[in-house]
Amino acid sequence: MSDKKSIRIHESAYVDDPVDIGDGTSVWHFCHISPNVKIGRNCVFGQNVFIANDVVIGNRVKVQNNVSIYTGCELEDEVFLGPSCVLTNVTNPRSQVNRHSLYEKTLFRRGSTIGANSTIVCGITIGRYAFVGAGAVVTKDVPDYALIVGNPGRKIGWMSRHGHVLKNPDQNGVMKCPESGFRYELKNDRLKCLDLDEEESLPENLAKGEKGYEEFK
Repeated sequence: MSDKKSIRIHESAYVDDPVDIGDGTSVWHFCHISPNVKIGRNCVFGQNVFIANDVVIGNRVKVQNNVSIYTGCELEDEVFLGPSCVLTNVTNPRSQVNRHSLYEKTLFRRGSTIGANSTIVCGITIGRYAFVGAGAVVTKDVPDYALIVGNPGRKIGWMSRHGHVLKNPDQNGVMKCPESGFRYELKNDRLKCLDLDEEESLPENLAKGEKGYEEFK
């Protein structure tokens, strides 16, 4: 990593060898990154984040304080993990039974948000741009754009890429994000953005918030 001058690693952090960290990434106080981890560009890891062996993390991922990302987890581009959320990698852990070879995969698809203090049970997929509310306990796959709350987590609606609840579908099942103006079509209980491909990043003019959440209600 010595040739990547744009990487910022706080002096209190531990980064084991070998790891691959992309340009522009910041690793803050008391973090620990284990061997064979791959991290993309322009990521931010807040205080006291642990990343276990062989984890793969995409570009522009943000991980808030006090989060552990265990072996078996994969984060695609632009995932957000809120403060103190909990990830797992064994469904039936026992101290007396070694299941190191049985870690289950948990996939966080592009742009998904995991709220503070929520728990994600392993072996599931969190869909693209899904939004898991604070304190939720998620035990099964989450569809793209779904808004999940409660324990156990349940879908109560749909969220736009800008993080707003989508409401008032027209006769064709199309709803509009109040911030971006993007249209979203609901068909067969699946949501799709009509104005931007799900694999594309937001255009620069829409990637900076100018108004608070309450202003769009």
